[in-house]
Amino acid sequence: MTRVLNDPVWWPLINYTCLVNYFIAVCFAAVVYDWALTFGQEFELILVKRWSFMTILYVCVRYIGILYSVAYLLLNLPISLTDTVGTIVWFIQAWGPVVVNAMLGVIMIARINAMYQGSKKLRIFLVVMLLGSTIASGVMTMIGNSGVSAHEVVLSGYHMCFSDIGTYMGNLTYENVISVAVWEIFALFLTIRIVIMHFRELRQSPRRPIIGDYFTILLESHAFYFLAFAIMACLQLGTTSPNIALSSSVGSAVFTGILSISQMLQMFVLGPRLILSIREYHAKLVARADGGIEMTSLAFHAGGDALTSDDV
Repeated sequence: MTRVLNDPVWWPLINYTCLVNYFIAVCFAAVVYDWALTFGQEFELILVKRWSFMTILYVCVRYIGILYSVAYLLLNLPISLTDTVGTIVWFIQAWGPVVVNAMLGVIMIARINAMYQGSKKLRIFLVVMLLGSTIASGVMTMIGNSGVSAHEVVLSGYHMCFSDIGTYMGNLTYENVISVAVWEIFALFLTIRIVIMHFRELRQSPRRPIIGDYFTILLESHAFYFLAFAIMACLQLGTTSPNIALSSSVGSAVFTGILSISQMLQMFVLGPRLILSIREYHAKLVARADGGIEMTSLAFHAGGDALTSDDV
């Protein structure tokens, strides 16, 4: 049932929401722009090359990202939404990061496993660790959003979608990033470790320019991804502070807006590029290849398993 309130006490909240909406529009534009920018690579990945498990993960992350950004935009725009639609959009916003971060974790496992030459013990350990992180994040999200329902409120003619979630429950939803952060830090450590080891081994190798560049591409894509995640995690934990969560100030709105942008960049821009960066490098190798040398087979050899351009 829609509630109508015309008390001026709500005007700071209206101003806060209007300012946050500008940042949310930037988030949506960034996701769509990146999708358009990489559409050529995506077309080749989906329609030209044979499908692999990594292709499925890429498609899921990319298009969940577009759906999530649309839902996030709808939840904050001053438009009329039924209580049912508002609740559905709320749960998409709450569970989207849990699902997408789990998929990105699987992509990360594939990269790290290939870099470590298909170590079965490491693979099992990474899978168990990712499962633990995802389950912990999912349980906290489920508890934090248990019994939540959205309802429409009209404040001085401005439509808003409110949810009846308490401060403690809301903090649980934001604190679920802690378990994901543990996983991301460990994955970054393993990536940096193997890259350093390989650069030491390849100093005297004749294939150093090729393999060295390959490892550099992997490290760069992972580093940018982790940087965006670190910024997002710090900001998300900051929202548990009453000075941020209960404030309608301009500073709080800017804080929330930057959090939204960093989250979108981490999951839906830099996340898919974990795969596209490898394909792009393979394409450059093919373009530079001469003498009939097959460059697309260059990969992290893994005792019969390899992460090649066809795999991603």
